[in-house]
Amino acid sequence: MNAKRPGWIALCAAAWLLAACAATPPEPASSPERPERNPELAEAARQLGEAYLAGGNLVAALRELKRAESLNPGDPITLFDIGLVYYYRERYDQAIEHFEKALAIKPDFAPAMNSLGNAWLEKGEWDKAIAVYRRILEDAFYATPHFPLSNTGLAYYQKKDYAQAEKYFQEALRIQPDFPNAVGGLAMTYNATGRHAEAALRLERAIKKHPALPQLHYELGRAYRGTGEPDKAAAAFRRAIELAPESPLAEEALRQLKALGK
Repeated sequence: MNAKRPGWIALCAAAWLLAACAATPPEPASSPERPERNPELAEAARQLGEAYLAGGNLVAALRELKRAESLNPGDPITLFDIGLVYYYRERYDQAIEHFEKALAIKPDFAPAMNSLGNAWLEKGEWDKAIAVYRRILEDAFYATPHFPLSNTGLAYYQKKDYAQAEKYFQEALRIQPDFPNAVGGLAMTYNATGRHAEAALRLERAIKKHPALPQLHYELGRAYRGTGEPDKAAAAFRRAIELAPESPLAEEALRQLKALGK
């Protein structure tokens, strides 16, 4: 089952990519035992592939990254980058394969670990995703635990274990009080359990700080629907559509508007 929902998974490819590149030292020059390796040319191809990836040109990104892999086999960053390409092409099995290869070489590669959890989440394998996120959270030196905490909350939300979902979203917010993924996830949980007024209050505050995030407006529309305020709900759904036209979120917001008769 594919885990399609209004967009709370925080893969954050550009941020993870920069972190990975900064955290991983360059590989030594070619050795006599592996004369076919060319780390310098491989790095240039990888950087070009990353530029294509950041620009959304997935075909060109994969071409350059595969070239980098052929020039420097076993580079965990290249394997991670290839996994990201497959992730964005919704080829999650291949993404998982490459994230796991990167982790086999560099077990403490946190961006690959987080992305592996996200790929399992997209496949609807909630327990596998939770197990991966827990591995990240066991690392006392992990710099941004609010990401895996929030994603763990999302996995429990998908399992309809709303008590556990709320626990993890709240823990993420204790670490990063304005983290929009956790605010949105907590609001989803409140809406799912009939706590619409609490969801609306959380979202109203969050939108003041993150006014351009369509997911927050969409969830606010659902909260207002639950509190019996159809005009406010319609305004929130329309704002979500304005911010993310021609997206699955916009399509869902439009369905909500039709249900409201707006």
